[in-house]
Amino acid sequence: MIACPADVPCGLAEPPAEPDPTCAAVRLNRLNFWPQERVVLGAGDAFPQVAVAPVFIAEADRQRMAAAVKALHGLLTSPAWADTVCPTAPVVAQHDPGNTGVLYGFDFHLAPQGPKLIEINTNAGGALISVQLMKQQRRCCSAMSDPAVDAAAAERRILASFLSEWQATRPTEKPRTIAIVDADPDTQYLREEFRLFAALFRNAGIETVICDPHALEGGAGGLYHEGRLIDLVYNRLTDFYLEAPALTPLREAWLNDAVVLTPHPRAHALFADKRHLARLGDPLLLSALGLAPEAQAAILDVVLPTRVVRREDAEVLWRERRQLYFKPAGAFGGRGAYEGAKLTRSTFERLLEQDYVAQDFVPAPKRQVLVGAEAAELKFDVRCFVYGGEMELLAARLYRGQATNFRTPGGGFATVHVVPG
Repeated sequence: MIACPADVPCGLAEPPAEPDPTCAAVRLNRLNFWPQERVVLGAGDAFPQVAVAPVFIAEADRQRMAAAVKALHGLLTSPAWADTVCPTAPVVAQHDPGNTGVLYGFDFHLAPQGPKLIEINTNAGGALISVQLMKQQRRCCSAMSDPAVDAAAAERRILASFLSEWQATRPTEKPRTIAIVDADPDTQYLREEFRLFAALFRNAGIETVICDPHALEGGAGGLYHEGRLIDLVYNRLTDFYLEAPALTPLREAWLNDAVVLTPHPRAHALFADKRHLARLGDPLLLSALGLAPEAQAAILDVVLPTRVVRREDAEVLWRERRQLYFKPAGAFGGRGAYEGAKLTRSTFERLLEQDYVAQDFVPAPKRQVLVGAEAAELKFDVRCFVYGGEMELLAARLYRGQATNFRTPGGGFATVHVVPG
């Protein structure tokens, strides 16, 4: 982590070699750079929680994350990787529709030894929320890029990724109708982001609906919403393999290539099963999969040692628990995750009966902020939104607790600004 440029004397060509790892939020607020006001975003209290301060990272960390993301994407979309992981994935994931999936989320902690990959998600939320936050900021000093310019560029990249998904399997320039699908979308925490995506698509001349999967009809011959043919579905469901009965029309339409679905079950099987984290840290496997030495080095630079939790290893895992972080293999959003140091024996016994991984524990970096008039120290993680192996946008989440959340006073979504040098 690196200090905010506002914390060093103005006019320096480069930040100091060993900056203070915290940021003086008082000075930052005096610069009128923050806070971001929800009312400006036009959503009032319905808008997801916004943090009281941004996050600053070093360009060197950004480059290491970018290199790792590119190498990981190349590996996880390779035929050799598919041959390794797909045989044990659900049957629905055997279908390869030809498109890769939008808005992967590669989540990192920034450690003293560099960025460390925490997990990969295939339906990562928060991209357009972060874009909206960037639009409300002003440039704090000459060392920083213009947030409004960065926001516009990120928005263009995100739209282009959806068009690329369409063009990967269809001969026309863009779909006529997109459905943004989630369970009971009006009650979802990120419902305002659905509306931001709908506006983005409509401004591009694409009809868009936001709906629950129960509102979809059809199947193998095509997918419909209120009689309107749906060309592409932006999938925000957390039923990653489309197993619920209500998803039958969507599943059948996708399996028969009657609709473009992004992201889709195969993407989750290739990228997001947390048991993959154990494979990605195995240099022998990476070599056997034909990965070039440079790509191997980029991956091993960020992947934390991870092991699949097995009952036969119970005593070793319990003894070493304080250095471990336990995660369910198929969960999301920090659900069911535990810091080993805070794990009770009874909870540990329960997770031994489930599909869990144990990852070496790297504490989240911390950020000093002001919550009202009081100083506070919050943890944060950095999310790289990725398409095709390229980073589209960086964002962060500030929080307190064992896992990321949006309940912490002063926490929430935060923008990330890269400090050159």
